[in-house]
Amino acid sequence: MSSTQTAQVSASRSFGALLSERFSCRGYRPDPVPRATIDEILRLAQRTASWCNSQPWQVIVNSAAATDRLREHLLSLPPGQPSGFDIPAPADYRGVYKDRRRACGLQLYESVGVTPGDRVASAKQARENFAFFGAPHVAIVTTEAILGTYGAVDCGAYVHNFMIAARSLGVASIAQAALAARAGVLREWYDLPAERQVVCGISFGYADPDHPANGFRTARADIGEACRWVD
Repeated sequence: MSSTQTAQVSASRSFGALLSERFSCRGYRPDPVPRATIDEILRLAQRTASWCNSQPWQVIVNSAAATDRLREHLLSLPPGQPSGFDIPAPADYRGVYKDRRRACGLQLYESVGVTPGDRVASAKQARENFAFFGAPHVAIVTTEAILGTYGAVDCGAYVHNFMIAARSLGVASIAQAALAARAGVLREWYDLPAERQVVCGISFGYADPDHPANGFRTARADIGEACRWVD
């Protein structure tokens, strides 16, 4: 095997390890991430491929102090406040998609001691989304409305690369569509122009290994379920 092939195999294994190790972190230590580390995450994520290299994402990154202010504000809002997505949420989850969503939810509830049917406890856990699960930082990802679906798709790729880059630097993260449900609140908080749409948030920081919500991992479908091969 040539030196180039060896390097390629090594890189593949490293990327595979990052994909396998990354998880949606729902419990963080309070320690802020150094600014230099966050800048490196942003630099790496900026290499994300996009339609016509449009790079539609604009990201608002909160320091620990700014995260605390936003956390306090979101938690002060009535729990039953109507959702307000800029980009329509899924109309429904059916079939295997419903099954996977339910399995993930049950794993989370079991990890934190929420029994099925306990609406009070499940609502309390849902509120953790707006506490950013205790993360010291949150990033709000937005796109240009006129770019439509493909602008949002490009931002999805950016979110993935952000989380993988974070993992490569020892930083845990979770992408949060729940924060997009407060798009109107975030638009007012950050004085966002009307043409910017909130795609999602990314809470990030250093994982608390002792937090029960970090003790489970979701499964992935077999390749055969996700891929149709044509000869």
